[in-house]
Amino acid sequence: MSFILLQVFLILSVLLGGLLVSYLKANYKRHTIKLTLAFSGGFLLAIVFCHLLPDLYQHDFETTGLYILIGFLLQLILEYFSGGIEHGHTDSKAGLSVPLTLFIALSIHSIIEGFPLGNVEGGHASHIGHGHGSLFWGILFHQIPVAIALMSLFVDSNMGIRKSWLFLILFALTTPLGAVIGLYVNPEDVGLDVHVILAIVVGMFLHISTTIIFETSENHRINLLKLICILVGGGLAMFLS
Repeated sequence: MSFILLQVFLILSVLLGGLLVSYLKANYKRHTIKLTLAFSGGFLLAIVFCHLLPDLYQHDFETTGLYILIGFLLQLILEYFSGGIEHGHTDSKAGLSVPLTLFIALSIHSIIEGFPLGNVEGGHASHIGHGHGSLFWGILFHQIPVAIALMSLFVDSNMGIRKSWLFLILFALTTPLGAVIGLYVNPEDVGLDVHVILAIVVGMFLHISTTIIFETSENHRINLLKLICILVGGGLAMFLS
């Protein structure tokens, strides 16, 4: 699949999430977010352990664990400002404006995610080929519930529909923006190993996926439907090349 087509699909996944908000009733919307998040949580966790971590650890990169931890903590910091919308938090009161810090934090998260996609396409990290496809699909499947949650926040706030779609489109461009930056910027040119960026992304994925899986449960119990979504997502990721 061509680089441009990959970015088009990433943009369309966000727009699809926005469209679903228009057609889903409030109860179904919340239920859909939870189920799609459960699927994406299982998917992300599986690609981390089955695809991305093996790519990282098959190379002599002694500080892999350190940068995975940095990515984990970075995601924790970003979620302080984003309110945890990456894993479906849409707790907001109707009529209140959406904080700009939320949008900025979520955009930073998405730009960082896209960076390794561009690195591979630009030939800066061709040895990460095994996990490249799964990284793309992980981002794509996760973008849909995030877009649903984000658009829901916009709709519930005092934003108009045009402004809501404008901000959603801007968000849809953030991951492709990260990919384009990664396409033209070789991390080694700025003194970083290519593995550093991927390790940070893996740490972010670990935080998001584990949080999603634990938070999809109510009263610390996962119902059967959510469990099935998690297992289907994880099973699908295991068979991706």
